Amino acid sequence: MSASYVAIIMDGNGRWAQQHGVPVSEGHRAGADTVKARLRDAVELGVRELTIYSFSTENWSRPQDEVDALMALFSARIIDETPELHEEGVRMRFVGRREGVLPELLEKMDWAEAKTAKNTRLKLFVAFNYGGRSEILDAAERYTGGGEEEFRKLLYAPEMHDPDLLIRTSGEQRISNYLLWQVAYSELHFTDVLWPDFSREDFEEALRAYDARVRRFGGR
Repeated sequence: MSASYVAIIMDGNGRWAQQHGVPVSEGHRAGADTVKARLRDAVELGVRELTIYSFSTENWSRPQDEVDALMALFSARIIDETPELHEEGVRMRFVGRREGVLPELLEKMDWAEAKTAKNTRLKLFVAFNYGGRSEILDAAERYTGGGEEEFRKLLYAPEMHDPDLLIRTSGEQRISNYLLWQVAYSELHFTDVLWPDFSREDFEEALRAYDARVRRFGGR
């Protein structure tokens, strides 16, 4: 058994910056570098879908200068890294509410999705301006009945598989409003490692821990 569908809560950029005596923005930059590296590892390790929590609906409450720096970093990374991801066969998909996001950033997100739309090697879901409760509420407003499968079709990314494994870094042991519908039966892996320090070896350890578990989905 191996985890084909993996979700990650990338926590600890701020604490990493504090430990290293640098601005929080540098922690986010280091965290973005780690995303790029672990994404390549995911391809090599046989992961077919990777979902990362890049910015939550609650993150807007952070200091404005931090939010502004995150938006600028996010925008720059889309432009710089989408061509590389496209060459490597990665398909990008952004999930979350579009309201409140700057139009120029939305244009870049749409461009990245369109450019990589036909790629099949790995699907990368980027949860941006995302909240699990918001996703369920938005789907519920349009739901007219028909059961779970009909409800799933109304989620932000109906094609997303339920994650086999959810990884959270930095020692926190909660799911923080992330993929509440999708992680109902996911295996959870918590590590004390701060996200910018999350290495390929840490990734492999999480996958090995998953392989050692028995998934029963409520059965015996």
